[in-house]
Amino acid sequence: MKSNELLLDAFGRIHETVADALDGVDDRTLLRRPSGNGNSMAWLIWHLSRVEDAQLAAVAGLEQVWTSQGFVGRFHLPLPQRDTGYGHSSSQVDAVQAPPELLLDYYDAVHRQTVEFLQALGDGDFDRIVDTRWDPPVTLGVRLVSTIADCLQHVGQAAYARGLNPGHANG
Repeated sequence: MKSNELLLDAFGRIHETVADALDGVDDRTLLRRPSGNGNSMAWLIWHLSRVEDAQLAAVAGLEQVWTSQGFVGRFHLPLPQRDTGYGHSSSQVDAVQAPPELLLDYYDAVHRQTVEFLQALGDGDFDRIVDTRWDPPVTLGVRLVSTIADCLQHVGQAAYARGLNPGHANG
């Protein structure tokens, strides 16, 4: 198996889990904040989509799907255009409200761009330095793995939050 095939599998698992978490979810469940101050499913799915979008677009030299495909306008969030959710206050978490179909449409579009980028990579590409702000500098391979780790954590949290609602089993 080639490195990009392994990464495609990992990002594919995120995609499947996002779709499963959103399948048939109601608005109450989507917006419920565990313990009253945890992150809602809507925020978690939006945030992981924004993270993957921003990280992959940066290393691929592409415009973010958020802006290039008009999702920023479709979501109508009272947040800065490039916001990805890092450091959000409780009121900013509450501001992220969207129907499950829109959340899935956005993640699907992000995933398509991720797949197109990863399919074009060869094993020699993963050593390319993509961020010199760290010591040691971050390679493309490390950035992709850290993006996968972050997104998997958030989609797991979203699935957990869904399972906290009566009538929605966690798989």
